[in-house]
Order: sequence, then structure tokens, then C-alpha cells
Amino acid sequence: MTDFRRIVLTGASSGIGAALAAELAGPDREILLVGRNAARLEAVGDLLRMKGTRVDTATLSVTDTDGMARLLADYDALGPVDLVIANAGISGGLSGRDRPEPEGLGRAQVETNLLGVLNTVEPLLEPMMARKAGRFVLISSMAAIRPQPDLPSYSASKAGVRAYGIALRGWLRPLGVGVTVVCPGFVTSPMSARHGGFKPFEMSAERAARIILSGARRGRSSVIFPLPLALLAWGANLLPPAISERLERVFAARIEPG
Repeated sequence: MTDFRRIVLTGASSGIGAALAAELAGPDREILLVGRNAARLEAVGDLLRMKGTRVDTATLSVTDTDGMARLLADYDALGPVDLVIANAGISGGLSGRDRPEPEGLGRAQVETNLLGVLNTVEPLLEPMMARKAGRFVLISSMAAIRPQPDLPSYSASKAGVRAYGIALRGWLRPLGVGVTVVCPGFVTSPMSARHGGFKPFEMSAERAARIILSGARRGRSSVIFPLPLALLAWGANLLPPAISERLERVFAARIEPG
């Protein structure tokens, strides 16, 4: 089982990101926390420092291609990164059953959720390949397995993350670099709180973080949880669309943008 020492974590200021940071903390760890909310990011950093972790923080959006490239290149130059968790993401959804997503929200989700992952991964690809070591953990979603009618752009962006991660994994495995693609279901977080509909098998961010990191440390290719929801998602893909979509519309909900 691999124990990671120098880590990059995006979307670290709340939700799964903050829980992952807490789970990774320790006196032998060095962690770069990246997020958009400076106050919350520093609060997470302070908690990690209390556990003896060496912490750097960067208030930066993952959509900033040049900024991310400089930040990650500089951090890796000071010491080889062996774990990258591309977790930053935003949610969205329909304004109502007969109303589309607010203008620009769909593009914002693709830019953050998908292009933000590329901005997190690409600057560290060549250094990790040269060392033949390290692991990327890409946080996708159960919505990538079964896209949801009330989350069209979110589903598309996370499906892109899943596809990118699967392809990246096949390319990098022979080169000594690992990739873990994570598809969580509903996890208690500010993002999840904006979903007003049915949230089956919802779990705490702390439990989700433990599951994700256990999979990464074991070198798992994919981590999909919770299993009952995954079975429902896979099963829905086997049904005729007219039936599966009718069932999904029953549970579809208005999403508060954020």
C-alpha cells in the first residue's frame, strides 16, 4: 500500500476537499491546498498545521491555465509531488422543469469541472513520467455513469472527467504513473446541499474521503461508491430510455446555482 508524502489537492476549502485534506494530514506530509475562498482555505490549512503537516495554500481558480501551470511547476521543483487530487468542481442544474440552466452556468461547469482537471494534471505529467512514479486521482461523479436530466452540464462535465481519466490511465500505467478515477454518489457538502431532490445513500464527506484515499493508496483504477447507487446507475443504462427517463424525472429537482 502506497503512503503519499507530497500532495496537491484542489477544491480544498470545503466538502470532500476539506475532508480529504484532514484525512491526509500528518507530521510527515507536505500538502499544497488550492481553492478559491482564501478564508476557508486558510482555516483548513491551520487545522492541518496543528497536526504537524507542512502546508502551502494558493487562492486560485483551476480555470486559470497559466496560473496553475506556474504554481504546480514551482511546487514540484521544490520537491517531487507523488499524489495529485483533482477535486475542484462546481454544480449547477435546471432552474425548473420547464426552464434551462441560467445563461453561462453550463459553460462555467465545463470550464471548472473538466478543463480545470486538465489544468491540474497537465503541468505534472512530464515530471511524473520522468520519475516513473506518482498518482493522479480525478474526482468525477456517479452522474458520469448515468447522466441526470436535471443536471445536464454537470453530467457532461463529469463524464468528460471520467473518460479523460480512463484514457489517461491506460496511457500512463506502462510508464509507472497511476490514475484513479473516482465516481462518488451524494456526499454531504455545500454543493450537495443545493440539490433539493432525492439523495439516496448520501454519506458524510469524511467517510467519502476515507473511501477515496483507501482506493488511491491501494492503487485502485477506479473507486465508485456507494455500491447500491452504482447498481441503480448501471441498471438504468440497461433499461429502455423511455422507462429510465420517466423514473428519473420523478426525482429530478431544481438546483440552486453556486
